[in-house]
Amino acid sequence: MSTIYILWLRQLKRYLRSKSRIVGSLGQPALFLVALGFGFGPIFQKAGGGNYINFLAPGVISQGILFTAIFSGIELIWDRQFGFLKETLVAPVSRIEIMIGRTLGGATIATFQGIIVLVLTLVIGFRPNLLYLPLVIFIMFLVALLFTALGTAIASFLEDFQGFQLIMNFLVMPLFFLSGALFPLSIAPFFIKIISEVDPLTYGVDGLRGALISVSQFGVATDIAVLGVLTIIILSIGGYLFSKIQI
Repeated sequence: MSTIYILWLRQLKRYLRSKSRIVGSLGQPALFLVALGFGFGPIFQKAGGGNYINFLAPGVISQGILFTAIFSGIELIWDRQFGFLKETLVAPVSRIEIMIGRTLGGATIATFQGIIVLVLTLVIGFRPNLLYLPLVIFIMFLVALLFTALGTAIASFLEDFQGFQLIMNFLVMPLFFLSGALFPLSIAPFFIKIISEVDPLTYGVDGLRGALISVSQFGVATDIAVLGVLTIIILSIGGYLFSKIQI
């Protein structure tokens, strides 16, 4: 248990020391909120969709969590390149504990990032119901945990930054654009709906939207259940792949 705590704390300290990383990661969410929120807002409203900022904000919050969480896997490759991972793996502790500690650290950071983006959306003009804020943070953490575990699992069998970045770029943008973050899935073409239903981020976006503005396609309970099951599956796969790392 102490190993999990130490690795969690190390991840958190690394994040808090990097002020540029915190500020820089807000650039893309701010761009989506301003360019899309105000650009497509009038069109969305004329089409009877209501306030587009309110619809868009939960998707942008999910995007901030997704990018931070899944790219935390690159730190595993960094530690492998510079020898820290070897020092950790030769310690007399379980590799599963090491993987869980790193994953919890990355998920905590991604959740913080989501909270920061939530504050940013409030400045832009988002007006959610914050009565269910604890539920919102819980859903954020589930999304963060799922995608941090996915990033760690992928990084476990890669040894270079370029390969990781290529795979992540191939995954991240489709996951985001097909999640219903930018448009209602209820009016999407049938094949888009089918693809979206197998996109894990869809349930994170839908859960946050349900908790924040009481608009949900699948129901918040369903979203949490799906995210929970997927998180357990990906954590198990990630733990297995991490245990097979050669040093």
